[in-house]
Amino acid sequence: MQYATSKDGTRIAFGTAGRGPYLIRVPSLPFSHAQLEWQSGSEFFDQLAANWTVVQYDPRGTGLSDRNVTNLSLRARIQDLEGVLDKLGVETFALHGIGWAGPVVVTYAVERPGRVTHLILDDAQVRIEDFMNIPQIRALDQLTGDWDSFLEFLVFTMYGKGRDESGPEIQFLRAAATPDDARRIFAQVRGDDVTDLLPQVTQPTLIVQHSGLRQNVEGAREMAAAIPNARLVMLGGGVQDETNRIVSEIADLLGTAPAPVQHKHDEEHEHSHAQAGGVRTILFTDVVEHTAMMRRLGDEKGREVLRAHEQITRDVLKAHAGDEVKTMGDGFMASFSSCARAVECAIALQRAFAQHSETNDEPIAVRVGLNAGEPIEEGGDLFGATVILASRIAAAAGSGEILASVGVRELSAGKQFLFADRGEHALRGFEDPVRMFEVSWRE
Repeated sequence: MQYATSKDGTRIAFGTAGRGPYLIRVPSLPFSHAQLEWQSGSEFFDQLAANWTVVQYDPRGTGLSDRNVTNLSLRARIQDLEGVLDKLGVETFALHGIGWAGPVVVTYAVERPGRVTHLILDDAQVRIEDFMNIPQIRALDQLTGDWDSFLEFLVFTMYGKGRDESGPEIQFLRAAATPDDARRIFAQVRGDDVTDLLPQVTQPTLIVQHSGLRQNVEGAREMAAAIPNARLVMLGGGVQDETNRIVSEIADLLGTAPAPVQHKHDEEHEHSHAQAGGVRTILFTDVVEHTAMMRRLGDEKGREVLRAHEQITRDVLKAHAGDEVKTMGDGFMASFSSCARAVECAIALQRAFAQHSETNDEPIAVRVGLNAGEPIEEGGDLFGATVILASRIAAAAGSGEILASVGVRELSAGKQFLFADRGEHALRGFEDPVRMFEVSWRE
C-alpha cells in the first residue's frame, strides 16, 4: 500500500499488483478496503494481476484513506482518482468502476478522453437515486441508525448469508467504514447523476452486470443503449465461472490474451521489498493522436497499426539493450543501464517510425521522453520521481520529438549527440520548473 494526496490534502491509500498495461479500479462506496480485500485471497485479483498492473485505491472516508472527511462531493472523489494517477505517473490506462463508482469513472472518461483507453462498468450505477429507491435498499436506508442490524441485512441482501455465517463479511464492512463516515457518504453520493454524459463516452466500454442483481439489470441496459461503443455482458452461474468470464471479457476489450494465474504463495521467492534500482535512464514513448486514430480506423485496423508500433519498438529496444518495463497500449516504458544507449535508442526509434511511415498508408508518429535517476524497483516494475518525470517529459514532446532532462544531457556529454535547449517548463506534479532539451535525430 502507498499514499497519494488529493487536491484538498486528503490522503488516499492505494495498492498495486501485477505487471503490464495499467488497469485502474475504482471501488464502490462506502465499503472499500483494498488491503483487506487483497489479503483475504481473491481469485479475481490474482487473475487480474496475472495480466495487468492493477491499481485499486480506497476513496476518501473508507479503508486506509483519511476518515472523517466532510467533502464527499463527486468532484472531490474525482480528485482522489487524479491524485493516485499523479502519484503513479500513469498517462494512459483502462478505467474499471464498480457500483457507486459509476459517476466518477464516467465523468473522468468524458473529461479526459486522451488518458482513458477503455471503460469497464461493473455492476455500476450512474444515477444513484434510482438505486436508493429500490425497495430493499430503501429498507436498508431506514436501518442506518442501527448499525449492527444494517450490516446484517446488507450481507443477507448482497450475499444471501444469515447472521450465523456472515462473520467475515461483517468484519470487512466494519473495517471499511465507520457508521458516521458511511452515513455522510450515503447523504452526499445519492445525488450523483451522470446519465447526460453517457452519449459523450468515446472509449470502448464493457458493461458487466450480474443477473442476480435484478434491480440493476434495467439500468445496465439503459447504459448500454446510451454509450455509443458499449457492450453488455450478463453474468450468472458460479463464482469461479463468473471470475473467468469477467477476466476473459476484460482481456477481449483490451486486446490482450489472459495469462495463467501465478498465486501469491508461488511468488514469495521472486519478490522483495521495494528497493533502489541504481542509476537508470527511463524512456517513455507514446503514439501521437492514438485515440483519434482508433476512432477513425476502428478497432481491427487500429489494432493492426498498434501491432506494427509494438514490433518496431521491441526490435529497437532489443538492439540497444533496453529493458521493456511495461506497455501501455499506445506506448512503452523502458529502462537502460547506459544513458548513451537510451539516447541512441530514442533516435533509432524515431528513425524507424519515420521509415515505416514513408512506405505505409497509415503513418505512425511517436513522442519520446528521457530522464535519468535512481527509480524504486519492485516486482519487476519501476516507480518514483525519476519515472514520473520521464513520463511528464514524454507528454510534453511534440509529434516526432525526443525530449530529455538535464540529467540525460549531462550524462551524455561528449557522446556526439545534438541537444537543443528548450527552456524551463512547468510540469504537473513538480513544484519547480523543469529544463528540457530536444535531441536531434534526423540525418
